[in-house]
Amino acid sequence: MTQRDGNVLVLNAGSSSLKYQIVDPTTGEHLVKGLVERIGHDNATITHEYDGEKTHREVAIADHAVALEQMTDVMSETGLALADAGVVAVGHRVVHGGRNFSAPVLVDERVLAEIKRLGTLAPLHNPANATGIEAAQRILPDHAHVAVFDTGFFATLPPAAYTYAIDAALAKEHALRRYGFHGTSHEYVSARVPELLGADPASLKQIVCHLGNGASMSAIDGGRAVETSMGVTPLEGLVMGTRGGDIDPGAVLHLNRVAGLGVDEIDTLLNRGSGILGMAGATDFRDLMERVEAGDETATLAFDVYVHRLVKYIGAYTSVLGGVDAVTFTAGVGENNAAVRAAVCERLSWLGVELDEAANEVRSDDPRVVSTPASKVALCVVPTNEELAIAQHTVAVID
Repeated sequence: MTQRDGNVLVLNAGSSSLKYQIVDPTTGEHLVKGLVERIGHDNATITHEYDGEKTHREVAIADHAVALEQMTDVMSETGLALADAGVVAVGHRVVHGGRNFSAPVLVDERVLAEIKRLGTLAPLHNPANATGIEAAQRILPDHAHVAVFDTGFFATLPPAAYTYAIDAALAKEHALRRYGFHGTSHEYVSARVPELLGADPASLKQIVCHLGNGASMSAIDGGRAVETSMGVTPLEGLVMGTRGGDIDPGAVLHLNRVAGLGVDEIDTLLNRGSGILGMAGATDFRDLMERVEAGDETATLAFDVYVHRLVKYIGAYTSVLGGVDAVTFTAGVGENNAAVRAAVCERLSWLGVELDEAANEVRSDDPRVVSTPASKVALCVVPTNEELAIAQHTVAVID
């Protein structure tokens, strides 16, 4: 099988969403694309795009299996059935690959079982990834299914970056190390930045800020990841939609010993009840910004905490890299929220950063520079395309 044989159906199942595209991995063009949001709610939405036309509907979607059924239904109803889309393989985003998967693999029973087992380390994602794989296998049983792992790009981390300072034997036995996540996004975006700047990738020192409902940061030196904010699970690091990022482990013990919370309750709190939701009760960053603009003090504090953590990590990664040439924002918040970018850049003046305020306010689907020509660090906004990266990895495996 070769890349010329057809298209790849890419499924990117998030904690409460399902992105899908049918992609030509050679040209990068997509035949259809869509997004299912608010999975698990009665007011879930599906937005489907085909042949320049968008279809939007609100339906009850209980889980990712139902989301896939809705995807196939809307495809048939809008003029292109899945069976007629020339799909030769299915590429699946899988968040956690553990220590056994550092590269994309064909999905078989053993691989699927391991993805499910790793759900304890990525409870918001791996179970959804596994559900998506199983549902897709039922829909397309004769197609190759390939798992592309978020953790794969960070296999290049040096030991000093991925090693936790705990008992070495215990860490080895239980595979406790920094894995990093959103790897396909960081890989794709960091490869686009040199093209945007006309720079030599081998000499470029980059910091990439992937800011979505989940958020992570990476330090990229000459195209290789040397540091990242997420750890053994997607809980560590930046403030996120429902995850708080960095927290003193002693606070977790305190919640157990003094507050009386059990392990499962703490797990739910840290994964589903923290971050922006925990601080401000907002489940969507757009809702948070509306409250900030209205002067809501609780929302403003949550925004300030969010920005503070970003600035702190950028400063640390600049030191790790020994300087920085480009800071890039990507994913839903990073690409679309000018206020976040402006607040971060305002506090990076010590780096010689100069934000072009007019350019920063522009909404666009194109990669762009939002710093002034005089800025000593390039500030970029690069829309991520995890689906294309997954499609390309998928054809590499089946080839």
